[in-house]
Amino acid sequence: MRISTASCLCPFLVCLCFIQRCYGASHHVPAKVPSRNQTKLANGETEVHHRPKRGWIWNQFFVLEEHFGTEAQYVGKLHSNSDKGDGSVRYILDGEGAGTIFIIDEVTGDIHATKSLDREKKTHYVLHAQALDRHTEEALEPKSEFIIKVQDINDNAPKFPDGPFVATVPEMSEVGTSVLQVTATDADDPTYGNSARIVYSILQGQPYFSVDPKTGIIRTALANMDREAREHYTVVIQAKDMAGQVGGLSGSTTINITLTDINDNPPKFPQKNYQLYVPESAQVGKAVGKIKANDEDLGVNADIRYSIINSEGANMFSISTDRDTREGIISLKKPLNYERKKTYTLHIEGVNTHVDPRYSYLGSFKDTATLKITVGDVDEAPVFSLEHFIMDVYENAPSGTEVGGVTARDPDSRNSPVRYYLDSKEEGVRYFRIDEASGVIRTTQPLDREDMPWHNITVMASEVDNPSLLSHVPVTVQVLDVNDNPPEIATDEEVIVCESSRPGQVIQTVTAVDKDDFANGQRFSFALPSQLPVNPNFTLRDNEDSTASIIARRRRFNHLTQELYELPIVVWDGGEPSLSGTSTLTLRVCPCQRHGRVRMCQGEAFLSSAGLSTGALIAILLCIVILLAIVVLFITLRRSKKEPLIISEEDIRENVVTYDDEGGGEEDTEAFDIIALRNPAIIVVGGFTEGVLDSPRRG
Repeated sequence: MRISTASCLCPFLVCLCFIQRCYGASHHVPAKVPSRNQTKLANGETEVHHRPKRGWIWNQFFVLEEHFGTEAQYVGKLHSNSDKGDGSVRYILDGEGAGTIFIIDEVTGDIHATKSLDREKKTHYVLHAQALDRHTEEALEPKSEFIIKVQDINDNAPKFPDGPFVATVPEMSEVGTSVLQVTATDADDPTYGNSARIVYSILQGQPYFSVDPKTGIIRTALANMDREAREHYTVVIQAKDMAGQVGGLSGSTTINITLTDINDNPPKFPQKNYQLYVPESAQVGKAVGKIKANDEDLGVNADIRYSIINSEGANMFSISTDRDTREGIISLKKPLNYERKKTYTLHIEGVNTHVDPRYSYLGSFKDTATLKITVGDVDEAPVFSLEHFIMDVYENAPSGTEVGGVTARDPDSRNSPVRYYLDSKEEGVRYFRIDEASGVIRTTQPLDREDMPWHNITVMASEVDNPSLLSHVPVTVQVLDVNDNPPEIATDEEVIVCESSRPGQVIQTVTAVDKDDFANGQRFSFALPSQLPVNPNFTLRDNEDSTASIIARRRRFNHLTQELYELPIVVWDGGEPSLSGTSTLTLRVCPCQRHGRVRMCQGEAFLSSAGLSTGALIAILLCIVILLAIVVLFITLRRSKKEPLIISEEDIRENVVTYDDEGGGEEDTEAFDIIALRNPAIIVVGGFTEGVLDSPRRG
């Protein structure tokens, strides 16, 4: 609203003047603090200077935004009661925009706006006005604060700050299903008029969607919208201010709405009947074909589980789902045989794995198709009558002995003759050979069960008409045992006989071993050789449990008299025919110490505890003897070494006399011959060296 004349402000001015006077009367400065109209005297009293009270005539001013007139926009007028109209009062203005945006007539107090204002940038300005005495520049009144408000006009259109928008809604949704809420903003003053009052409407997207004019909520407006028919929609929403009236400003935004998928379509096979050719040589467990049902849905809603629903097909084939392609992969469960069955019929069903019960009224979410499989005839390798042959032959059987036979046949309708071979890469082939026509296996040499009780060979068979087709079968040959090994005593260690042994005392119990194999367990008999005289020292008792006990026949064994005894023992096995063997045991006599149940010789115990054998002990003793001999020889040589070269009754050093006289020079050297001291070859005469004289003393 623009104030153009001062006359229209009179009612306001009177009212505001009255309020201002009341405000001034009710806010007095406390008496103890002198104001500008008081003087404090020397006696402490205060002298009051009376002056007219302030009385402003003003208004809360308004100024329209976006004013583009050629003249400054009139805002309002300031007037003080002190102004008598004689021009003695000067009005000044300071604060926000004073002097730049707002100017005041110093004489009349009229305020004008010199620039166009924008409420959206600044809604109001705070200024201060003051009336001064023009002649003295003294303030007639204190500064007073007032506000100039910028009055809004509808100069801003509504905007969608977050647009454009993307939204989704499930297909087949009911009418009125909420999709998205859009909100527009208007920079105009919402408290003034209808400049910011927004109404929403739909410009594009009908009849599929609608919008609430007040809230901006977008809803579905059409039932049974099908994603498979149309998936994407573009909706344009308009927001208009001034409550949608003519002349209001508007803004729009776009919402891209996508229908999300639900499971509302069953799987469908493109055709009801299929045919598939599978050769009879197809491997079990491998895929032999594919079949696929189409589903217009997406994601998990299009997942399909395939199954074979008839027993004829389910017994021979299986089907699984490829998760990536959603195809049914048909695999073979059992080997095919063209000669036995040439065709198979499979009833295949495809069912959705995720069914929404809300849409069960649309029908069953499954479909069926028939697949006819034709088995192709293939020239196959021979087939053995058994998957594994087990045969046996006695050891030591002569070369050419028949071990057994294998049989194979051509599975094809031609029934071609078969030839047999041994795999030459195996080690066992050198012991056997096979008849190419009959498949009879024979030995090539005598076999030894104790050397190799089992032999593994591989027999190959091929058709005479097509040798490239080979089949293999493992053959295991067991070598049966015959009694061809004599038994023997199980131990080779010496038997210890204690000197304190008594007649009838068991020295040791022995057992026997036999390399042959006895199905019912080994049975051994023991005895001393009958062709030898009776042993006066020991006898043997057969315990009839495949063991025998050596028993002493006398006492007072002495290792010093005889340390070692030999005892031959004859052992018979229980085979047919029975074989015997003679083993000779060595019995050692020694003094014994009893350590629990263990008897051991003292000498053996010592050697055992020291960890040394008899030979090692003898070697150590010989080393000690040699060292002692070397020491004795060294001492003997020291004693028999040569005497000193100069031998005299007295040490020649005793003839050297010390004196204090001066030497006579050359005379002294001639007086005493030192050659004898330098030459040890000088002959000693009478205990003194020849030519050695006492040195004369000088007085």
